[in-house]
Parts: sequence; C-alpha cells; structure tokens
Amino acid sequence: MTKIAVVLGATGLVGRALTEDLLNGGWEEVRVLVRHPMKLQHPGLKQVIIDWEQLAQYKEQFAGASAVFCCLGTTIKTAGSQEQFERVDLEYPLAAASLAKASGVKQFLAVSSMGASVKSRNFYSRTKGKVEEGLIAAGFQGLHLFRPSLLLGEREESRPGERAAAVVMKALDFAMVGNAAKYRAIPAAKVARAMRNIALADTRGVHVYTNEVIHVIGKVEA
Repeated sequence: MTKIAVVLGATGLVGRALTEDLLNGGWEEVRVLVRHPMKLQHPGLKQVIIDWEQLAQYKEQFAGASAVFCCLGTTIKTAGSQEQFERVDLEYPLAAASLAKASGVKQFLAVSSMGASVKSRNFYSRTKGKVEEGLIAAGFQGLHLFRPSLLLGEREESRPGERAAAVVMKALDFAMVGNAAKYRAIPAAKVARAMRNIALADTRGVHVYTNEVIHVIGKVEA
C-alpha cells in the first residue's frame, strides 16, 4: 500500500527532521502544509502553500493519507499574545484533525509537551492539555501523543532562552538518572524518528509517549 504522509509544522524543529526522515524512510509521498516554501528538495515531497486561516479550503490534501503528523507549535513571545498562541497551538491542530478525520485518515500523531494537562496552572501546559483532549475526542483509529522535554536542535527562528537552556541540559545529561531521567533534553531528530516508527507500527487506540519512552523508541541507528 502506498504510504502517504501529511506533515503540519514542517518548517519547525521536529517537523523539519520528520519530513526528511519520512522521505528517506520509504514513504512514497510526503505532503507538507506550509506558509512559505521549504528549501528541501525531494521527488517525494509535495509542498502546499496554505493560509491557515482558510484551512478548510485544503481538505483534499488529507485525502488518501496514511497518517497525519502534527508538529505545529510556537511560543507566546513569537505569537505576540496568548490568544495568538492558542490559534497556532490549539485551533490549527484541532481544525486539521477535523479535516483529517472527515477524510478518512486512520492515524494521527502529534507533538505535545511534558506536563500537558487541562488542569495545569501553567498556560502553556494547559493549552497542550486542551489540544490532547480535543484530539482524543476526534476519535481517530490510532492517536499518538508525544510529550518530549526540552528539544535540542538548530531552529531557523531565534529562541535565546531555549538555546541557553539546551546548553545547560546537555551539560547535565550525565546526571539525569532516576526520577530526573524524565527531564532529559531530547534531540528533535529522536522525536521525529519515534513518530515515524510509531506510524509504521499502525497501532489502534490512544497512546501517550513520555519523554523517557521517546528516548527509547526514537533511537537513531548509527
């Protein structure tokens, strides 16, 4: 069966690594829904330039997809306000999920965050919890939620705070054992590989992958 993937957020840290991994991992077609063209070139890559405010106009891009990978995400600083942050991190993923479900997509995989909970006092974690809740309600045959810790990798956009935290987390990685292991920073490429591996397994039900589990299932072969 032809494996077709739809990637949302393909220009981000995880999304970019995932797109490359899928293209190099035997997926015949990878459709990326992006605001601006990517520099990446590959015969199996189909770039669709979209307006996220008019997402329903691109429903046909979900047709025939084996899996949809949602790697959308921003920061409140980049978004400019909590309201704009929710548009990117909450409204867009749920709108895409609705179109995917209506198009018959069976597998939906999304990057969430450690600590995601609708009961959290932290706005970011609470928003991620709302996304998870909405995706569960969509009723996919297979829903896979990934909750990584701090992501490591080179972003196109500047995030000085994350960059400084990454330096510290890398230096302390040797000490992240026992209860602290769940906080270990994780390379974006490892999250991407975990998502690809789980998509290939094509399992049913709702599954949540903690940071420790992602470190294991996303291990990249030498």
